[in-house]
Amino acid sequence: MIKISDLHKRFGKNQVLKDLNLTIDSGGIIAILGPNGSGKTTLIKAILGMVLPDKGTILIDENNITKDSSYREQIDYLPQLANFPNNLKLRELLTMIKDLRAKESKKEHMLIERFGLEPYLNKKLAHLSGGTRQKVNLVLALMYDSPLIILDEPTSGLDPVSLINLKEILLLEKQAGKTILLSSHITSFVEQMADQLVFLLEGQIYFQGSISQLKEQSKETNFERAIASILSPAHV
Repeated sequence: MIKISDLHKRFGKNQVLKDLNLTIDSGGIIAILGPNGSGKTTLIKAILGMVLPDKGTILIDENNITKDSSYREQIDYLPQLANFPNNLKLRELLTMIKDLRAKESKKEHMLIERFGLEPYLNKKLAHLSGGTRQKVNLVLALMYDSPLIILDEPTSGLDPVSLINLKEILLLEKQAGKTILLSSHITSFVEQMADQLVFLLEGQIYFQGSISQLKEQSKETNFERAIASILSPAHV
């Protein structure tokens, strides 16, 4: 579904991505991991067309994304930080998003119920807590039926019940054949959810494969220790 070839991106003197090659097949949950500054967010934004690479190509379903932006209609995206118009009520925001996308959502009401947002529908977004705003962020990202879902730190600020609901929803999306890319610093969440890992170091892919393959390569039985072994001085 996604094929990235020879991708390079520099911001000033900082080479963020260099000679990055990555193929992601359709279906399943893929975690994009790496320390701060490894290029995770830049890679995600390049796939979304929000960052233009200095060199290289990104194909989605064999279409070059720099030549046709219509592919974005097939992506649902959850940014790490969502900036909502604070003067709007939650109900008004949902209506605005549906107007912008010019189609109804079959999952809107289910998501509102699962994340317990009914009491907040007539409240202004400025008055919502950080955790509640994250639930709103998730509803907006998951309310449509796109084949590719990209989630940047989806668990941020969630209470335990909402986290369980998120996991169940993502598993349903996976069963429906969706491709889900997620970035998260919560290793327990990644270990429970991810079918494949893509680990970035200094703008390049250090590891791509399953969690069991990473444990075998690192000779660690614990996932956190396997991740830590990648970041040890011997590997960096």
